[in-house]
Amino acid sequence: MNDLTRLQDILAASPIGAVLPAIAQLDLPDWWLAGGAVRNTVWRGCFGEACSLVINDFDIAFFDLAGDREQELTAKAALTQQFPDFLFDVKNQASFARWRKGRRPYHSTEDGVADWLHTATAVGVRIDRSGQWQFFTPYGLADLWQGIVRPTPAHLHNPDADRKAASFLERCPQLRLAENLF
Repeated sequence: MNDLTRLQDILAASPIGAVLPAIAQLDLPDWWLAGGAVRNTVWRGCFGEACSLVINDFDIAFFDLAGDREQELTAKAALTQQFPDFLFDVKNQASFARWRKGRRPYHSTEDGVADWLHTATAVGVRIDRSGQWQFFTPYGLADLWQGIVRPTPAHLHNPDADRKAASFLERCPQLRLAENLF
C-alpha cells in the first residue's frame, strides 16, 4: 500500500471522511483541509491511544482574491450547522497578510499551507466533485508517518513553532523533534 492510499484510508475512517464532502459542497476556490485535524488523526492512527492528540478543529484554507471575511464566516456557519460538535477555522489565504501582522502575502492556497509551522501540519487533503481524494504534501509524508516534528523552512527559528512542538511531545510521547533541519 502506498503512502497516499494509507493516508486516505486513515482519514476516511475518521471524522474527516464525513466532513470532506461537506467542505467540497461549499465550493470554496482552491480549498484544502490541512493542519491539526490531518496531522493528529494520522499520529493517533500510527501511535494509538498513548498519543492523546485529537482533532481540535478543522483548518480549511482557500484562496480568493475577491473574497471577504463574510465568505469565511458563511462557510464556517454552514459547516457548524451541519456538524455542531466540531469547530471549524476557515481562512482565505489571499487575505491572510491583512489580518496577520508581519506575514507575507500568499499567492495561492498551497503557498499559504506550505508556510504553516511544521512539515507534518502542512499536509492538505480534499475531494473533487467526483469524490476523488487529492493531496498536497509540499514536504512529503515521511515526517508525518515517522512522528517527526520539524519546523517548515520559514519557521526554523520561530518561538511559536518551538512552543507548539513542545505541546505535541507532551501529549504524544512517541513523537520526536527533527535532528537535522532542511
